Amino acid sequence: MNEEEAWRYADELRKRVRPPEFPDRWFDVTGFGGGETWTRAFRAAIETCHESGGGHVRVPPGTYPTGAIHLLSNVDLHVEAGATILFSTDPADYLPAVFTRFSAIECYNYSPFIYAHGQENIAVTGAGTLDGGAGPEHWWWWVGTPAFGWRPGMPNEADDWAALQRMAADGVPVEERVFGAGHHLRPNMIQPYLCRNVLVEGVRIVRSPMWEIHPVRCENVLVRNVSIHSRGPNNDGCDPESCRSVVITGCVFDVGDDCVAIKAGRGPDGRRVGVPCEDVLIEDCDMRYRYGSVAIGTDTTGGIRNVFVRRCRWGGPGLYFGLYIKTNSVRGGYVENVFVKDVEISELTKEAVSIDLYHGDGHNGDDPPPIRNINVAGLRSDRTRSAYLLRGYPEQPLRDVTIRDSTFAHVQRADLAADITGLTLANVKVAAPPS
Repeated sequence: MNEEEAWRYADELRKRVRPPEFPDRWFDVTGFGGGETWTRAFRAAIETCHESGGGHVRVPPGTYPTGAIHLLSNVDLHVEAGATILFSTDPADYLPAVFTRFSAIECYNYSPFIYAHGQENIAVTGAGTLDGGAGPEHWWWWVGTPAFGWRPGMPNEADDWAALQRMAADGVPVEERVFGAGHHLRPNMIQPYLCRNVLVEGVRIVRSPMWEIHPVRCENVLVRNVSIHSRGPNNDGCDPESCRSVVITGCVFDVGDDCVAIKAGRGPDGRRVGVPCEDVLIEDCDMRYRYGSVAIGTDTTGGIRNVFVRRCRWGGPGLYFGLYIKTNSVRGGYVENVFVKDVEISELTKEAVSIDLYHGDGHNGDDPPPIRNINVAGLRSDRTRSAYLLRGYPEQPLRDVTIRDSTFAHVQRADLAADITGLTLANVKVAAPPS
């Protein structure tokens, strides 16, 4: 598709992805129990709402300690201003293990804090707070890094992560890839899995163990006006994975990893499932910290196509990349039809546009991913390390990359383009810092 077709398609996508509608029935969680933990009250309120034909579960002002919350069809979990859902730091409160993905590989693991499987018309809305309770004392140290609280002699996720990757490579059935109790693979904050018509709107998310909003194999997903502040390890902001028709709009991301990361499964497991991520629009968002502003990958195995980014703000001390397409010949898959326009960049410590096939494992596999039809226009950047870094493979060059009508000030070092066919630079102005 060309630019005109792309933005027309993006406008149609914006109209197509509509929020679910709910009956005007309200069920106050305080009417279903309470006390030291609200886990049973949330479960009872959601089940009653669902069985009554749907509506809203109201969480009024106050603090509500709880374990996992599982949404059901036609239920909106509405967290009012002044309300905080405070998630337990006890891993046992997220058992039994559920069908999920850890770092893009299917398994059974601790339940995500807010989880839904195979549901339709679900939402988390309101101006309240979702507090994961994570920090160096809880959850984050599982990553095995001293900076996040781990100390020698403590367990961590390394052995479990290696075991899960081996299971996927060996074709172990997903039902036998069971982690959870006694293991250390961190759960995500919000994960709808195989759901349709999903809305996350207005809430503030803090202190998540890992990825914040992670829809997997969902269709018609709207993430709107959400504010995320969680600088923990692997704390991606919003990671649509193997989804179709996703709109992320008006959000603030101040997170410990990629702000938005589009994914499609990893390695042998991604090839087995074989579901792409497609038709994703990101607009009017503020990306402040820390790795990629809009990342595509590293988990690209199922393929990623039709990604549109417009009217966003990228930058701040400690934010690394702008558009960050990262994969390699181990991950495979493909990335095609990525369009970016009208982005303001205040400061990035690395590139405004990075497309790198040597990310992570480098060129050590036999599945070199085709990357094609990437179009960037209207970037206005105050400070970056480089304007762009573009690296394909000799036998699989990047194809048809355009950067136009963009200005890059205070650029620290030369741009790089290697193994690329069809690079177009038009009206691109790059200026070094004044001497």
